[in-house]
Amino acid sequence: VQLQASGGGLVQAGGSLRLSCAAAARTFTSYAVGWFRQAPGKEREFVAATSRGGSGSRYADSVKGRFTISRDNVKNMVYLQMGGLKPEDTAVYYCAAGPDYNNLALKRADYWGQGTLVTVSS
Repeated sequence: VQLQASGGGLVQAGGSLRLSCAAAARTFTSYAVGWFRQAPGKEREFVAATSRGGSGSRYADSVKGRFTISRDNVKNMVYLQMGGLKPEDTAVYYCAAGPDYNNLALKRADYWGQGTLVTVSS
């Protein structure tokens, strides 16, 4: 599975941004997908994940109520709608795929895309 993230940029605190991840996979619906982020000097952390059909999802406590993950299994796309952005959300965001979204929440992914930088100014 090849994953290509896009949509990062500079946004003011309180603003919104939508990240996209295009997946090149013949069996996209065989994979749960998720988003992770890594801030400078910090470890990569889990942000959100959704199940293969999109009916189940998991979020990190730090983004609950502000971020929403979704997927389009026709277009082979994954999205992360981010709202109420804070300076501490500044990071490189990565999309990832694996067989189970609960395992993605444990950072157990089989495939990783390249990152897209999100910078939130105060």
